[in-house]
Amino acid sequence: MKATQKDFRGQAQRFARDATVFFFCGPDESGAADAAQQIVALLPDAGERVELTGADLKRDPVRLGDEARSTSLFGDKRHIYVRANGDEAHDAVEILLSGDAEACPVLIVATSATDKSRTAKLLANRPDALMAMFYPPDMRQFSGTVRDLADAAGVRLSGELAERIARGVSLDLRLAQSEVTKLALYLDADPQSPRSADAAALDAVGARTEEDGLSPIVNVVLGGEVTKLPRELRRMRELGLNPVGVLLAIERRAAQLAALAAKVGPRGDIDALIESESAARRIFWKDKRDISTQLRKWRGPRLARLVDRLIALHRALLGNSQQAELLLAQGLSEITRAAMKRN
Repeated sequence: MKATQKDFRGQAQRFARDATVFFFCGPDESGAADAAQQIVALLPDAGERVELTGADLKRDPVRLGDEARSTSLFGDKRHIYVRANGDEAHDAVEILLSGDAEACPVLIVATSATDKSRTAKLLANRPDALMAMFYPPDMRQFSGTVRDLADAAGVRLSGELAERIARGVSLDLRLAQSEVTKLALYLDADPQSPRSADAAALDAVGARTEEDGLSPIVNVVLGGEVTKLPRELRRMRELGLNPVGVLLAIERRAAQLAALAAKVGPRGDIDALIESESAARRIFWKDKRDISTQLRKWRGPRLARLVDRLIALHRALLGNSQQAELLLAQGLSEITRAAMKRN
């Protein structure tokens, strides 16, 4: 089976019932990971979670089938969650599907993979498997998603507050869900007794963009503010921010810069473009100065090298989770120094 980002949520229950292998891919890792969590929540008995990496399966392709057909120590149900990069899990999935014995559900979140990858093609036409691809939303779409999450939790949000949450979490669906959950608890809201949220409630529980969000470290790194980077890395550790989540926020900004660079061309008017995008509410007015500065630094071949470096860094984080914080700090230091050289 094959699902689009648009129809996944409405058919997730059917997918959880009919499929045993799930492959979530595309440039929006946050959306893909959230889809995997939705499926787990819909399984009749998810049981024990066994986590594997794509690197594990690439080294030992037989392991996936062995794990999927074995039972836990106490004979309970289980499901397997795989974080992979590209087609790392392809051979393992192929071997798994060739077996006859019943297997537990397998969910794969594949960074850098698309619906054209070998694994996706292997699963797309099978009735017992699901392949779904996720793209990063724009601000307007994501704000609508935040309001949907809030409605489901019994929290009434205005468009302005939904957009504020969207900005504060840098369009990360997992963080947005966390903010909505905190709001519901604070307001004592549920679907049977909905409550309206206001700015004061969000101030009380929410991540403040200027202090606790991801925007500061994104702007420091891509703006080349070398002297501020140690403070931001320290804040990242103190708040317990996930290294992959931080990197994803920078990747989303890089993707935004790439889209803007394509619009403005090599000799276009950057200031005029930023104003136009802000008027269309595709750029928040507080971000105009930072994005303008970053677009002047990251264009053409430099922007292409930045994207390549971010992809390599993402792969390194997924392949060595124990050293992820150190690897991220080193990678962000390199990028910040590179940005500083271009004024």
